[in-house]
Amino acid sequence: MSDELVPDPSRMRASDADREQVAKVLQKAHSEGRLDLHELDERLGQVYAAKTYGELVPLTADLGMTGVVVPQPVQQVQPYQQHLPSSRVVGGAGPSTSIAFWSGVDRKGEWVVPASHSVVAIMGGVALDLSRARFAQEHTTITVFAFWGGVEIYVPEDVTVRVDGTGIMGAFEDSTYKTPTVPGGPVVRITGVAIMGGVEVRRPKRKKLKGHKREELED
Repeated sequence: MSDELVPDPSRMRASDADREQVAKVLQKAHSEGRLDLHELDERLGQVYAAKTYGELVPLTADLGMTGVVVPQPVQQVQPYQQHLPSSRVVGGAGPSTSIAFWSGVDRKGEWVVPASHSVVAIMGGVALDLSRARFAQEHTTITVFAFWGGVEIYVPEDVTVRVDGTGIMGAFEDSTYKTPTVPGGPVVRITGVAIMGGVEVRRPKRKKLKGHKREELED
């Protein structure tokens, strides 16, 4: 086989799991004093913008730590069996805030998520379900402030999610990594602060159909 038929491994597309692995290495390097906060922010930006292994490898090369392993080329690549999602990006405008003060807010169904959405939960609860949502832009930022409150955000498999919020006697918990993300959809960043409160990012709730083993999303 000629060299022209062998793909360059460094030009192969990196996965979300690869980017998250490199991000964890950089965060560990920061905790050990190898990177300052500015360098960490700069490199994390490059990580999430990277498309190929060749762009990821140099980001940890000077740290003496394992970042991402570039796979060797294979002769055959099995196609991804699940169909890529249709575009959810429709433009338009949607609600810019979800505020719960000693109360609750529940957004679900077919609603439009704007490019920037603010969530405030003060001794209350907010639930955002993105299962059937549409997006004003390809990249969305949801900024959360939770004080003695709880926020639940349901993100389906065809939406890429980044969680980087800060917990102060509270926590941001992301369980979406347990199931694979289908590429090609919008990207949602979830950030903010939780003070004596919690922010949970998870896959949508599912219910079993009667007489079937298959599950479907709840409305």
